[in-house]
Amino acid sequence: MSDIAQSAPSPFERAKPWLTSPWALIVYLMAGLALLDPGQFVPIGEIAVGALAGTLPYIVIAVLLLAYLKAAGAEAMIAEAFKGRETRMIVLAALFGGLAPFCSCQVIPFIAGLLALGTPLPAVMAFWLSSPLIDPSSVLITAAALGWPMAIAKTISAVGLGLFGGFALKGMMGAGFFKDALRADAAPSSCCCKARASVSKKPVWQFWHEGERRKIFRAEMTSNVLFLLKWLALAYVLEGLLVTYVPAQTIAGVVGGSGIGSIATAAVVGMPAYLNSYIAPPMVAGLMQQGMGSGAGLAFMVAGAVSCIPAMAAIWSLVRRPVFAAYIVFGVIGAIIAGTVFELVV
Repeated sequence: MSDIAQSAPSPFERAKPWLTSPWALIVYLMAGLALLDPGQFVPIGEIAVGALAGTLPYIVIAVLLLAYLKAAGAEAMIAEAFKGRETRMIVLAALFGGLAPFCSCQVIPFIAGLLALGTPLPAVMAFWLSSPLIDPSSVLITAAALGWPMAIAKTISAVGLGLFGGFALKGMMGAGFFKDALRADAAPSSCCCKARASVSKKPVWQFWHEGERRKIFRAEMTSNVLFLLKWLALAYVLEGLLVTYVPAQTIAGVVGGSGIGSIATAAVVGMPAYLNSYIAPPMVAGLMQQGMGSGAGLAFMVAGAVSCIPAMAAIWSLVRRPVFAAYIVFGVIGAIIAGTVFELVV
């Protein structure tokens, strides 16, 4: 009985998940604003609420689309990308990586399952690089915050980065680099779900005929509404603070204007400043209002997505350190290339 009493979580431990959540951070930020600069509380609140209201139609579409793809089991289609010749695998892996309806926690078990099945590492790298950058819902969120040209450019960048990393790794492995790329202790069985099973299922597009899939649809719809709302609300509060308090000349001096220098700087700064695909577009919108160039904005988002914590955790836990380093280098170089091309096109 005493053991049970000792193992019971304290009130602080029970409240900790909420105290460290995006909702709590919004409360902390707005409370601090009310104390330190009460005159800006309402204007910044209006910026955040207005931006969130303008994004709601996109949220609705994104939630319905993502719930449909999950309930139908659309991720099973991605398994087709990892069959056949290696060159074909790399191309399809990059394409499907940018369209995969995976949440972050599913990246590790899925890739672990592919590696366990003997999928060539270059094809897996192509998927690894493209998957964190974009998904159907974040395309809509990016379009809402930055416009369709940026959303399309980010999608193309995801596929392009996957192709670049996949073929670069293929060439390097052909030259004798990255032998024994997998870690000896990497084991898919340690993952939280069975990726091998998930790769073998076929999608059921008319999912509403199956009760279990209808439950998945409802659960995904609810969880994604809450997920998107909390992150976007935080993103728009941060955008309001950024626009209000960070001088435009500061942003312009670091990543403003055009040219490879500002794009490269944005990519290097974006890599450690990990922002997920939902919080990044509003933040970049604020930076661009303050003087960041369009190419630098895209490079910042691409590099920041490559440093996605679940994707990096997957690589760190499954492959040897040189492959992990290659992933980072491919991400930074790809972000610079994407930003440069986008700036030249627009």
